Amino acid sequence: MELRTISAMAKRVNEIIIFVFVALFSKAIGAKPYWRTRWPIDRVSNECLTWQLAVEANNVRGWRIVPAHCLSHIEAYMTGGQYEQDVNYIVEQIESYVSELVVGEDGMDAWVLDIDDTCLSNVIYYKKKKYGCEPYDPMAFKAWAMKGECPAIPGVLGLFSKLVDNGFKVFLITGRDEETLAPSTIANLHDQGFIGYERLFFRSPAYKGKSAVVYKSEIRKQIMEEGYRIWGNVGDQWTDLQGDCLGNRTFKLPNPMYCVP
Repeated sequence: MELRTISAMAKRVNEIIIFVFVALFSKAIGAKPYWRTRWPIDRVSNECLTWQLAVEANNVRGWRIVPAHCLSHIEAYMTGGQYEQDVNYIVEQIESYVSELVVGEDGMDAWVLDIDDTCLSNVIYYKKKKYGCEPYDPMAFKAWAMKGECPAIPGVLGLFSKLVDNGFKVFLITGRDEETLAPSTIANLHDQGFIGYERLFFRSPAYKGKSAVVYKSEIRKQIMEEGYRIWGNVGDQWTDLQGDCLGNRTFKLPNPMYCVP
C-alpha cells in the first residue's frame, strides 16, 4: 500500500515538473496560444477577411465602397475559386431544404430569386471598378446591363432549373429599372438559360424613390395576396431578405463588392 502511494506521488511530482518546464520554456520563447499560431496570416489579408465576415453577417451596414487596401483580397476571393465554392455550398443547403418540401397540386408553391449577383454575375463589370473599391456609378452600370452580357452564376442556374422542374413557381424580383433595362435583362436571362420562371418584376415608376426593402416587400406581398406560398427567398443583399412577406426561409449569397441600402 505504501509503495503504491509513494509511486503515485512520484508520478504526480514528475507531471508537475514537466508542466512547469513547458510553461517556462514557452514564456522564454514568447510562444502564443495554439489557436493564434497555427498559420501565419498576412495582417492586411486578415483585416480584410474580418471586414468581409462583418459585411456578410450584416454587422457592417450601409457601406459605400470596399476599403482600398482590400482590393487584392476581394479580387482573389471573387476570381480565385472561393466565391464559387461558397455559392455552391449555399446552393447545396437550399437543395437539401427543397428536397424536404412537398409541392401541392394547386400550383401555388413559390420561390423568389433576386437577379444581380444572384442569378446573373456582374463580376466582369466590377473588375473595371476595382471590385467595389470605386464608388457606385449608376450610369456606367446601366450601360453594362444594357449590353445583356452578364453570365449566369452556375450554381444558381442549376438551382433555378431544379425548382422549375420540381413544380415550384419562380418569381424574379430585381431593382433594375423597368423603363430602360427590361428588354436587355429579359434577353440576358433567356440567353443564359433562365427559362420557365413564372414572372419577372422590375422597379417600375411606381416604386421609384422607395428603398429596396420597401419595394421588394410590396412585390412579395402582392405575390402572397395572389395565393402563392413563398417557401424560399434567395438574394445577395440583406435588403433582398428583409421586410415583410419574406417566405418560409431566406438564403444569403456572398457579395463583398457592393451594398444596396
